Amino acid sequence: MQAEPQIELAATNQSLVKEFIFLSFPIRRDMQIISFLVLILTYLLTLTGNVVILSLIWTNQSLHTPMYFFLSNLSFLDILFTTVIAPKMLSNLLAEKKTISLHGCFAQIYLYFFLGTVEFILLSVMSFDRYVAICNPLRYTVIMNGRVCFLMVLGCWVGAFLSVFCPAVLLFRLPYCRQTINHFFCDIAPLLDVACFDTHFIELLSFFMSSLVVLSSLMLTVVSYTYIISTILKIPSGKGRQKAFSTCASHITVVTIAYGSSIFMYVRPNQSSSLAFDKVAAILTTVVTPLLNPFIYSLRNEKVKEVFKEALERKFLHKHDIA
Repeated sequence: MQAEPQIELAATNQSLVKEFIFLSFPIRRDMQIISFLVLILTYLLTLTGNVVILSLIWTNQSLHTPMYFFLSNLSFLDILFTTVIAPKMLSNLLAEKKTISLHGCFAQIYLYFFLGTVEFILLSVMSFDRYVAICNPLRYTVIMNGRVCFLMVLGCWVGAFLSVFCPAVLLFRLPYCRQTINHFFCDIAPLLDVACFDTHFIELLSFFMSSLVVLSSLMLTVVSYTYIISTILKIPSGKGRQKAFSTCASHITVVTIAYGSSIFMYVRPNQSSSLAFDKVAAILTTVVTPLLNPFIYSLRNEKVKEVFKEALERKFLHKHDIA
């Protein structure tokens, strides 16, 4: 007898909320402008760095290998991932009322988790690629052929879609009683916090799916690097060990940053227990990591630096010839 009024109330509440208001960070107006300038510069550097990586890989024949194929996909993902969050965050920094529509919020949160999940799976695939390259170098081109690489990347996208779809549908069907979201973008914890419904099941499902994706991909990465490090330590020459390790150093750095922040944010049963900490961690995940990735790979990868230097020299010589 009590179920019907509850369903009716839920439907009414859901129809009342047409947009959400972000609390974002409680800072003064002058600090908002400074934050806007810093973040827009960061966003533009992120786009530039990742576009440069993509251009170098796709225009240079020597970089048409599985490792750089995966790296180009990572750069493409970083462009999409940061673009899901940054433009709306930047516009809200200058706006008096920091709002997002209901459907815009749903689109943002779905793309955020979908693209983030693709990236986690891709990072584990990249670790497997390094495992094959170092532990089975003679069979590398046979195992990591073009078809296998394409299917691996396709599997990243399909696997992410399947893992995010069910929690997203449940989240979108929730009724929402309040408009105020204690965040600077639509994340799962602040959305559950404003729902006028028991969200315990969704929190547990989200925890389970986050743990499954993050920890399973992390486990595959750890296993791959266990074999990699074991193989590297058996190399007799110090120069050989250094060269082998240098091919993995960039990936290890990216993996550490990506998994470090996300585990603290999402691999916990109670999603709404530390929203203030989540804001800080989210800055690292949505702004800093996509910026660092291309520079980490370009600064630590001798091949990328060499190709980039050659591209600059050709550009300079072309301008000199025209002049």
